[in-house]
Amino acid sequence: MWLSHHWPDEYDRCVRVGGRLVCRRCLVLYPLSLVTAVLIGLLGWPEDLDPWLLWLLPLPAVVEFVAEQFKLVRHSPTRLVAVTVPLAIACGRMYVRYLDDQRDELVWSVVATYGLVCVGAFFIRSFTRRSV
Repeated sequence: MWLSHHWPDEYDRCVRVGGRLVCRRCLVLYPLSLVTAVLIGLLGWPEDLDPWLLWLLPLPAVVEFVAEQFKLVRHSPTRLVAVTVPLAIACGRMYVRYLDDQRDELVWSVVATYGLVCVGAFFIRSFTRRSV
């Protein structure tokens, strides 16, 4: 469960890697975020766009997550990967900003806002799900 963090009824959100189930979103998000952070560290980034990009790049993934929680859309592995790529780019940039300043208000406001939205949607879904 620690690599998939999904219950058996959601194993369609995972891929098999070396015989173990791994969360598809995490498999894209974390490696791509780290690569992005390294590339930004080496090549630079248009910092004046941070207030726009760090709010807009994660937005499709947040909307997709919330829509799935409320069963407004069905799970789609292709869509999940597509919305995770811009999220990963934003996370990579936020890693760099965080390493420069652990109190970065932009980073923490994005993380807190989108984190609360996603956690809230998850808990609302969890507590309102009917037993079958």
